[in-house]
Amino acid sequence: MKESAQASRRSGVSLPILAVPMLAVVVFLTVARVGAAAQDATFHLDPQHTTINFTLGDVLHTVHGTFRLKEGTLRLATASGKLSGEIVVDAKSGESGSGMRDRKMHREVLESDRYPDITFRPDRIDGDVTSQTKSVVRVHGIFTIHGADHELTVPTEVQMAPGYWTATLHFAVPYAKWGMKNPSTMFLRVNESVDIDLTASGSVTRR
Repeated sequence: MKESAQASRRSGVSLPILAVPMLAVVVFLTVARVGAAAQDATFHLDPQHTTINFTLGDVLHTVHGTFRLKEGTLRLATASGKLSGEIVVDAKSGESGSGMRDRKMHREVLESDRYPDITFRPDRIDGDVTSQTKSVVRVHGIFTIHGADHELTVPTEVQMAPGYWTATLHFAVPYAKWGMKNPSTMFLRVNESVDIDLTASGSVTRR
């Protein structure tokens, strides 16, 4: 051992320097593992396991209702944070449990016969989605409702699992500000924005 150390000193190379190649190998393997975990991904939304709830407050009570997902696929480029694809909601599926109220919502507010789809087309994600852990990110994109496009940034919590994912998000739609009719009457006043809570689930593929 002493002879090896003496030989190293004679050659002008210290033992820590000799360890540099080994350190480089370790760093390379670590980076390779991180790179493998940070692959681009395609997220498929399962309509059977995706829920879309809306909440509208008024002076007497709060109205709760649901919409149904038609389809959705999102593609994430991990390195750039670019997110593409589309989430499509069936506007005609909106219901709150009151036939009279729902008919008014579809006829006068959403005009769902004329605008049957509500869509969200994301373009980027701020934050990292990590494998098999919970991540909090912000998704930016274009939300289309009642035939008009609106820029939107939505805080989103993502939970990853092998081959599967779940995301929960909450945002408000200021429908009156966006040109839709406020259904308030002389005797019933409702808020001019509606809260949306979406829980999306489905499969994920990496490439």
